[in-house]
Formats: sequence, C-alpha cells, structure tokens
Amino acid sequence: MANGLHSVIQGLKLVARYGLIVLNDGLICLPIKKRLVLFESFNGKDVNDNPAAIYRALVAADPAYRQTAYFSVKPGEYAALHAKYPEIRLIKRFTPKWVMLMARAEYWVLNSRLPNWWHANRRTTTIQTWHGTPLKKLGTDIDHVAIPGRTTAQYHADFVTAANRWDYLIAPNQYSQDIFKRAFGYRGKFLSIGYPRNDRLYTDNQPAVIQALRDRLLPANTVGPVVTYAPTWRDDTAVRPGVYQFDLPFDLGEFFAHVPAKTHLIIRPHYLVKDQIDIHGYEDRVSVLAETDISELYLISDLLITDYSSVMFDYANLERPQLFFAYDLAHYRDQLRGFYFNYDAQTLPGPLVTTATAFYGQLDAWTRDHGFPDYAQQQAAFYQRFCAWEDGRASERVATLIRTRKDDD
Repeated sequence: MANGLHSVIQGLKLVARYGLIVLNDGLICLPIKKRLVLFESFNGKDVNDNPAAIYRALVAADPAYRQTAYFSVKPGEYAALHAKYPEIRLIKRFTPKWVMLMARAEYWVLNSRLPNWWHANRRTTTIQTWHGTPLKKLGTDIDHVAIPGRTTAQYHADFVTAANRWDYLIAPNQYSQDIFKRAFGYRGKFLSIGYPRNDRLYTDNQPAVIQALRDRLLPANTVGPVVTYAPTWRDDTAVRPGVYQFDLPFDLGEFFAHVPAKTHLIIRPHYLVKDQIDIHGYEDRVSVLAETDISELYLISDLLITDYSSVMFDYANLERPQLFFAYDLAHYRDQLRGFYFNYDAQTLPGPLVTTATAFYGQLDAWTRDHGFPDYAQQQAAFYQRFCAWEDGRASERVATLIRTRKDDD
C-alpha cells in the first residue's frame, strides 16, 4: 500500500514537472525584464552564502532592486525564511510564479547547479558563485560517483553541461580557478575577485562589531575565548535514508580541561545532524549553531577546529589559529572523495592531529602560547595561496556588473 502511494505521488510530481517545463519553454521566448534578478542558495534551502552577500550589496547600491530582486526558496522553507528575512522578496521554487520570474529574469545568481532539464532565456545572464575553495575532488575529477541510477560518466557529462550554461563563474583564488576550469569543463568567463561571502571578514573585523556579535549569539555570561568546531559533512554517516549519525570525536569534559577558563565552545554541524549532538551538562558552555551565518562565527572565534571542510580557507582570511582534527584521515582521503593537495602538517596553516590525545595536547599548546607560533610560516603561505584575491569588495564588484549591464548582444 505504501509503495503504491509513493508511486502515485512520484507520478504526480513528474506530471507537474513536465507541465512547468512546457510553461517555461514558452515563457523563455519572451523578452527579459530589466532589473529582474533571481538569487538562489543551495537549491533554495536558505538565504545565505555568496548569493546573499551579492544581494545585500546590490540593494545597498540601488535600493530600488528591493522590488525587483527575489530569493528563490524551497516551499517547505518559505514560512521560516519569510519570518527571518521579511525585507527580502522570496519566491517558492517550481511554482508558476517562480517559472515566470525565472524565464524573464535579467540575471540568475546561484551557488549550485540547477537541473539540466531547466532552461534559461537566451538573454538571461547566469552568475555562478559556487560555494567553496575545494580540498575534496569535484566534477569530472571524481573517479567514482556513487549515485544510484547514475554512472560516473553520466555524472561527469551532466556537470559539464550545467557548467557551460554559466556566463560567469566566481573564483576565490587562482588555485580554485584552475580546478574549476578543468573539473567543470568550464569555458565561460571567470570573475577572479575572491568570495563575496568573505567580504565581511574584512569590513566587520573590528572590536565593536565582534562584541556585538558575541552579545547576540552567545550566552550573556560569555567573557572568555571562543572556539568553534566545524567538521565537514561525511557522505557515509547514514543510519537509514534521510537519517544520519553524529559522534563528537572528543570528550567535552576533557576539552574544557585543556582550554582557558571561561572558554565557550561553538559546535557547527551539518543541519541534518544538529539535533543529535549531546551537550547535556554543558549547556552554558557549549552552543550548537547549525544555521547561524558562519561568517559571524568566524568573526567571534579565537580558534577554529576543523578537518577537511572548506571553512579552513574562509577562516584563513582572519589570520587566526586553526587546529585540524582528522580522526578518520586515511578513510576519508582514500575511500570517500580524495584530495587536491597534500593534507599534511607541512601544507596546513595549523597543527594536524589524528588522535584525541594529540588533540588535547595541541589545545594545551594553544592555551599556553595563545596560538601556534611554530606554524606562522605555513599560515602565511596558506594565506598567500588561498586569500590573496580577497579585499572585502567582491560583492560590490558583482553588484556593479549587474547594475551596468550593456545591451551588446
């Protein structure tokens, strides 16, 4: 019975999809509407990341865009996001109005791929921001893709097809630009400007702003250092479809025994596991913040602990200490995704540990030395390689591009 109902629902969704495709294919023949801009982040899950930074720069430069710029969001997220961002015009994905707006938009600003069966007006300009400097392999560089019903060759071909519908692709650094060009098979124009989402790491890195963020995000009695633990998403943690486990790889009591008194720990998990983290007994010293703008967490953090996440590249803009706790390094590197560069203590901008004992030892060193002075050379080299293009003005540059479009085609 359940399987039959599921089949009926899937059939109805397929019919609805084809109906929207037919509507879109007709509407994209119409002229675009000047100043109509559609933004979307992570397929409509939130209003954040590079698209949100560009949106805010655009409406700051020209407030009239508040009436003609929209954020595309999933229908299930609409109510919560509308309450959170009442000043932004939201539109539910894959509804008739969304189709009409997408079909006649002057610009699409996205940070992930749309389905290849969705087509753009030939006069719509697509700006792809992407969403991180890659450590893990991407696109056609992935040797084996484990997606049910899709071969690796199909995945590669679909990725290249999608990428070559982008008119512009933002690159945060030369390293990423080289990888994007090859792994995406990209032949369009690059915007070699740094990441818009990182602008505030330069503009807001001021004591008054940081204190205001601490006051808003942390318990009222927080006066000590702030440490953020932001591990990467692991592809193989499913207990069953849609349900994932999360095991903290260190003991909270031991953690607080090795850091300065009154330290506050922020755990930044993937949103799918945010409710599975046990902080019982430490509620006043630990905050689980899965959905806060991560740039705000960077700004208030004195130390970032991560593993293979691209947060390492963004946080490096602040030139603050990082500690890498890669407790499953061999498995992650060799069996899941593979890395683009040697993930080792000579390359990373901070200590690399793989055991809890070594982890606590490096916390002792950070507490004693107020950082990791022995890694100053690696930190400077890492900054030069991955942050040299950043200057706090990437959002402004993209907003200027949108506002000054020339009708030359």
